[in-house]
Amino acid sequence: MSVLHLQQNNFQETIANADKPVLVDFWATWCGPCQMLGPVIEQIAEKMDGEAIIAKVNVDEEKALAASFRVMSIPTLIVFKDGQEKERMVGFVPEQQVMDFIKKYE
Repeated sequence: MSVLHLQQNNFQETIANADKPVLVDFWATWCGPCQMLGPVIEQIAEKMDGEAIIAKVNVDEEKALAASFRVMSIPTLIVFKDGQEKERMVGFVPEQQVMDFIKKYE
């Protein structure tokens, strides 16, 4: 499965209707650590296909969405389960750490 690109118009529906954990990567094109994390997020989406939903939000295009979750630094990774934010990590993190982070909420 590929990474979903969430926007204001599909964010709540995606989070609320998910029957598995949703990892959302808040990022921007100009952010170096975000660019390093991008391929990691793509790999996780492939490896966790069926186990979790992996999504991204471009904070430059979706400022209101980022503000609504108080995203102050990027990249910010937030895990949602049952429509609720469960936990977040800020900054670049290795693939295994991100996968373990998601698996806590399966």
